[in-house]
Amino acid sequence: MTRNRLLYGLSALGIFASSCSEPDQQKEEQTEQQILVKPIYTTDSVVHDTDDPAIWVNPSDPSKSLIIGTDKDAEGALYVFDLKGNTIDSLIVRDIQRPNNVDIGYGLDLGDRTVDFAVTGERMTSKLRFFSLPDMKEINVGGIEVYEGESGPDFRDLMGVALFQDKTTGKNYVIAGRKNGPTDGTYLWQYEILGKDGQINLNLVRKFGSYSGKKEIEAIAVDAELGYIYYSDEGVGVKKYYADPEKGNEELAFFAQEGFSDDHEGISIYKLDDATGYILVSDQGSNLFHVFPREGSASNPHEHSLITKIATSTISSDGSESISLALGPDFPHGLFVAMSDDKTFQIYRWEDMAGDILKSKN
Repeated sequence: MTRNRLLYGLSALGIFASSCSEPDQQKEEQTEQQILVKPIYTTDSVVHDTDDPAIWVNPSDPSKSLIIGTDKDAEGALYVFDLKGNTIDSLIVRDIQRPNNVDIGYGLDLGDRTVDFAVTGERMTSKLRFFSLPDMKEINVGGIEVYEGESGPDFRDLMGVALFQDKTTGKNYVIAGRKNGPTDGTYLWQYEILGKDGQINLNLVRKFGSYSGKKEIEAIAVDAELGYIYYSDEGVGVKKYYADPEKGNEELAFFAQEGFSDDHEGISIYKLDDATGYILVSDQGSNLFHVFPREGSASNPHEHSLITKIATSTISSDGSESISLALGPDFPHGLFVAMSDDKTFQIYRWEDMAGDILKSKN
């Protein structure tokens, strides 16, 4: 596996072009496809269709952190697993009408209490559903409508969701994506989350994000420390914007435009420190994850060139999540969890994903 990962890195740097013949190149590529990084655990199966995971870190005992994953169906659910992939039946939230993506936030002031929370988009009702953690109790029972006033086809069908807590102001935001939307730079809507009297109100603060019009925008990831939002314009590439709405709607980067066999899907960020690390993007059709530098290049923080590709055991993976905190003896350098198209999520040690090409947080 080590040699296989090294070949990926060399290929990304263009070394094979001068040192290998074309038949040798094809042979190496076939070898890379056959050797996979394998998970340490696979979760119990959901009922319908896994889509996207998120990780809640238990502040008292990180080894007892939770994985929250969506079961995407008209009779869908939010599943909760321990770090070995065992379902925690008492925490499952059922009867969510087609939840696609889920994200986790920390320290939200509701006025009467402060909570960690999970949010998911309920596609068939155009509502965001918020749940306190770790008890998975709904904060606003029934959810909160978003994309109000939109009337285009699928313009209110929720897909991606991501949270951003501004470290300077302490404000909390949720960014919502949808199945379809305009191509005029207003595809994504960002709301400030306001807590009062134990409930949540949402205040629309901006509409942003270019869209090719080809497929959809589902995967959204936020780098809170560096202040950026990334999203996959499926079949086209990954786009980057400021997370702070006060900084405007300039598109900062458009990368990962080449080398994908099918949809650009799940995005996750592994943080080596507050400024460096990796952006992982799912190449759904090839069961690969393309890896890019979180910090950009030495001369341009918005230049994200391919570092390597990681072949995993996932099947047609959509959503994923990375975390670099130590989460007990199984995950001393953090973990990577990804959806697999067999109704499960696969849980990987980060060092297995890193191989000899990438670094791990100490």
